[in-house]
Amino acid sequence: MVSAGWVERIKESSSEAKVLPGILRPGAYFFNGDEAAAEGAIAANGRFFAAYPITPATEIAERCAARFPECGGMFIQMEDELAAMNCILGAAWAGAKALTSTSGPGFSLMMENLGLGIMLETPVVLANVQRAGPSTGLPTSVGQQDMMQARWGSHGDYEIIALCPDSPQECFDLMIRAFNLSEQFRTPVLLMSDETIGHMTEKVIIPPAEEIELVPRRYTRAAPGDYWPYVPDEDLVPPMARAGTGYRYHVTGLTHDHRGYPDLDAEGQHQLLWRLKNKILQNQKKILSFEMARMDDAEVCLLAYGCSSRVARSVMELARERGIRAGLLRLITVWPFPDDLVRDVAGRVKAIIVPEINLGQIVREVERAARGRTKVVSVPHAGGGLHTEPAVLQVIEEALR
Repeated sequence: MVSAGWVERIKESSSEAKVLPGILRPGAYFFNGDEAAAEGAIAANGRFFAAYPITPATEIAERCAARFPECGGMFIQMEDELAAMNCILGAAWAGAKALTSTSGPGFSLMMENLGLGIMLETPVVLANVQRAGPSTGLPTSVGQQDMMQARWGSHGDYEIIALCPDSPQECFDLMIRAFNLSEQFRTPVLLMSDETIGHMTEKVIIPPAEEIELVPRRYTRAAPGDYWPYVPDEDLVPPMARAGTGYRYHVTGLTHDHRGYPDLDAEGQHQLLWRLKNKILQNQKKILSFEMARMDDAEVCLLAYGCSSRVARSVMELARERGIRAGLLRLITVWPFPDDLVRDVAGRVKAIIVPEINLGQIVREVERAARGRTKVVSVPHAGGGLHTEPAVLQVIEEALR
């Protein structure tokens, strides 16, 4: 739980402020992806961080430990990942923009409280710097093996928003976007990075504060006596109440009604779950982001995300040099999955090639969305390193024979 003293400090660091002191001066910096993610959180007005150190996400915690106190924020190292996830939920309800970071086994431990955050409709950000598993696996090496866990890791039916950066710059930019989406749709948002992107050092441009668009917390305008915590606006998202300003409300992980009290029957479950799903599904156009390269005349599409997209981009150019009209579809938003986009691409190419640093996860979603319109080919990798360009190029050539 967040103590009364912390609540007062969080109230002083109101999430409605444009940008608090501590954001870096505009300009070019050299950061690794983890450091850039931490700076993105600060630029997004993230002011509460709770986590347990774990490779390869520890640099996010280290950076936040050093920087958050400079910004009027708070850093706390919890005893484990279960507590860390629970802690940021409490901080968000106290008024903070809050985040945590983890990898592999820690992500697994956070799943139950991720579901709690979805059920309570709590705006928080969880950064997962993926490594190779299962179990302890390869703690210091790359993997993209948590992608389906990101969607289905917690129990029950729900929707999730997950973004995948492919550079330190995008770790900064997408961290801000993750906070904005969490506030806009009042839900936990995942930043699904990976060891290669997290530990890669590149130039990161920090824009002027006035150019950073921030979504403020949506607070109710109802009087304390007229407020119910789960009466939604027209977009199906309910406003929150300011902690410590006279509002009384009840929240529970049980199926609940508009008052926040248990509503334990089939009709209550039907109403609640469909609203939780539809507030995301009906707003996919606002959530989805992607990049296309050289797809206008493509006969084959490389579909990738995260660090694998960097290899895919190089393979696309090599293929073009050999006379193969290859294009790239890079998924930035992986969840919710862009079914319509993939289905459209499938109708225009001879094959979709999906390189992933797992043994075949997102490729199954591609197959489902393509609906047999084209050949879908998985290029699996067990982790510990990236695909080689010749190996992916060979798959393309074989798919086009």
